[in-house]
Amino acid sequence: MTGKSAVVVGGSRGFGLGVARAAREAGARVTVVARHPDSADGVAGDATDEVFAEKVLADTRPDLLVLTAGAAPEMRPLTEHSWESFSVNWHQDVRMAFVWLRAALRLPLPAGARVVVFGSAAELRGSPLSGGYAGAKATVRLITGYAAGEARDSGIGVTAVLPVLTPGTTVGETGIRAYAQAEGISRDAFAARLTAAPTPESAGAAVLGLPATELAPAYLLDADGLRAL
Repeated sequence: MTGKSAVVVGGSRGFGLGVARAAREAGARVTVVARHPDSADGVAGDATDEVFAEKVLADTRPDLLVLTAGAAPEMRPLTEHSWESFSVNWHQDVRMAFVWLRAALRLPLPAGARVVVFGSAAELRGSPLSGGYAGAKATVRLITGYAAGEARDSGIGVTAVLPVLTPGTTVGETGIRAYAQAEGISRDAFAARLTAAPTPESAGAAVLGLPATELAPAYLLDADGLRAL
């Protein structure tokens, strides 16, 4: 990616940080979008703001756009959720995907650009303590598929990446602690079961290793890398 531009939304922590580091190491000019970026190449803003997204993309014209930001769900049984807590990922994750994908298509990004949207493997297996999280992530994947179809004639590749539950990320730690408590075991005991979990570093390498063309509609991400779905 020498001489190319990358934008990582949510690139200050977790998988986003892993992708941003990998892109820098590959020679890209990286712009990290976060509420509170902690690097010189960071841009502060609300990732659900349409005007903000359009400005960032117009200023950077990225060859690689990666969306990893999202809200950590509130973990509780369905009967203890309010509609506000249940729907938090609809208002954050789904809206963010819609805003950035729409902006990328309307600009549009340069031919040959790739857009990678992080969802969650929770959409495949469910996540009964996380309210609307799994359903929101399923909708993120659907929106990504719609964008992929519309982007094809422009030469822009769009795909979704669905990581399995992973220690060390905000969402992963939230889920691990909640499900460990529900089973009456320690956080470490539950996390020890997650032998297939990717790391931020392996996630970054996997994203940078995606082909420039002929992207699958979606990929499962685990410790072995990406597997087309």
